Amino acid sequence: MQRLMTPRKWNGKLGVVLGAGFLLLLTLACSPAEVAVQEKGPVVVASKIDTEGALLGSMIVEILQNDGFATTNRTQFGPTDVIRRAIINDEIDIYPEYTGNGAFFFSDGPRDVWNDAQAGYEAARKLDREANDIVWLQPAPANNTWAIAVRDDLAEAEGLATLEDLARYMNDGGEVRLAGSEEFAGRDDALPAFEDAYGFEFTSDRLLLLSGGDTAVTAQAAARQTDGVNLAMAYGTDGQLPALGLRVLEDTFGVQPVYQPAPIIRAEVLEEYPEIEALLSPVFEGLTLKVLQGLNAAIQVEGRDATNVAQEYLNEHGFLD
Repeated sequence: MQRLMTPRKWNGKLGVVLGAGFLLLLTLACSPAEVAVQEKGPVVVASKIDTEGALLGSMIVEILQNDGFATTNRTQFGPTDVIRRAIINDEIDIYPEYTGNGAFFFSDGPRDVWNDAQAGYEAARKLDREANDIVWLQPAPANNTWAIAVRDDLAEAEGLATLEDLARYMNDGGEVRLAGSEEFAGRDDALPAFEDAYGFEFTSDRLLLLSGGDTAVTAQAAARQTDGVNLAMAYGTDGQLPALGLRVLEDTFGVQPVYQPAPIIRAEVLEEYPEIEALLSPVFEGLTLKVLQGLNAAIQVEGRDATNVAQEYLNEHGFLD
């Protein structure tokens, strides 16, 4: 017995066996959930810097963490061009994007599909997988398209209900000033598309340009008439507009594509963790226009934190343990 206890013997095969046994005991002592946390991720989750981006990005973070994923939270990451470069360059793994942006990302692709929700989604999914190895997951049944909102008092006084009405008012010398993002003013498929279709022009003196894309800021500028602003860049799922005394002008010509929010993820990450698709699909399926307007209003009007709003919604609908 004494010889078996010598240091030389402990450094041999018996030590290896005992060491392996010790590691096995440690593994068995851990619960399955603890092992899963150690093995899954981290997944880098990002979002754009607007209200809905923060909301949807927070939902993705909460769902993944609830299933045992380690995550790196990069919500409020940046505007479209910045976050797009990041996912293509493997700096982030997943973020919520909009199907209509496929027309912007693939400007040399098909032009006749983006005003149809299903066709636009299928085109974006196909083109992004082929070009960038990025997968589009289940979209939400809500259209968060670009829009222009007007103050209620101006709409009532001048009979403004549509963008055609706005064109008439502007071309007759009506005074307007629009608060919008640099992206909205500069992208060919955004404000310039409205200008081309309806025959009005927003010269520099008619614009208050903001670096971010948060419509909570543009709507507040119109509500408060900041620097003479009476129009605001808006989104279809904005929830704060009625409370601020603003209304969306109807796009009667159907200029804008359908913008359904959907998680997009690097194919390499999805192949490693295919369960992510099944986790997120039922969440996004339930995000109707009315639901998103209500959740956005909780953030924009009530001033609540996007993460808290996301957690509350997911808990109420049974998505979190």
